[in-house]
Amino acid sequence: MELTDLQTFATVARLGGITRAADELHTVQSNVTQRIKALEAEIGTALFDRHSRGMTLTGAGRRLLPYAQRMAALSREAMLAARDDGEPKGPLAIGSMETTAAVRLPVLLAEFHRRFPAVRLTLKTATTADLVTAVLDGTLDGAFVAGPIDHAELSATSAFREELVLVTARRWANLAALRAGTSKSGPTALVFRTGCTYRQRLEQIFTDLGWPSAARFELGTLDGMVGCVAADMGVTLLPRAVVERNALHASVSIHTLDPSYARVDTIFIQRRTAHQYSALQSFVACLDKDDQVIAA
Repeated sequence: MELTDLQTFATVARLGGITRAADELHTVQSNVTQRIKALEAEIGTALFDRHSRGMTLTGAGRRLLPYAQRMAALSREAMLAARDDGEPKGPLAIGSMETTAAVRLPVLLAEFHRRFPAVRLTLKTATTADLVTAVLDGTLDGAFVAGPIDHAELSATSAFREELVLVTARRWANLAALRAGTSKSGPTALVFRTGCTYRQRLEQIFTDLGWPSAARFELGTLDGMVGCVAADMGVTLLPRAVVERNALHASVSIHTLDPSYARVDTIFIQRRTAHQYSALQSFVACLDKDDQVIAA
């Protein structure tokens, strides 16, 4: 099997289509299609089911995927290790929850870039579940996720401590007024997509408040979330620092929650077995020196 074919296969599987994979791989669609067909011919079976909405893995594709991901990750890691002469440089792929990227990371990333300009840092935002998967399969070198994460293949460094608050439209002065003024099923829960830790905690809060069947409405951006809350479309759960620094903070109400709901630690995860090359070590060193870091 050609490594490039496996890398292309893993990218198509992750993105669900030829067009998106070609864009990420900086190549033409015909090249991606050709490599997938060559791999299928070599294996002797189809790896994808093609349909109008994209491509999904067959049983054979699902069995091949973890091997392809490990081989692609090992190839990238080997290249970086060979080039690592102790001076931080080259690519560094970091992931983060959107809320952390918006509030906690700008100063940290600016400081890191100032100190290590030869490092080509990229930042991807996603849910905690997707970020954990990306670190495990080697797509990301490390990621900021909501803790705790207990996985034998991951190490974690404590980074930031957040206070989660319930965010409602301005007209709700307190939670008692919200409970009295909404229907029996409760207000609409405004959430990020499945895999978001804040969504899971909000759903638990709604269950404890007697609203397990409340409607959910998924949003993809932080500004969209706060804007919909301000428009009285529903309520959400976000870190206090995120809401207070948002341009619409004066148009919403922030409600303090019991510590059992409110406390969440953001941790930086990386694979235990990954090569600790200089760029990643330097990034973690900057994190350790940041004044918002909490003790591990």
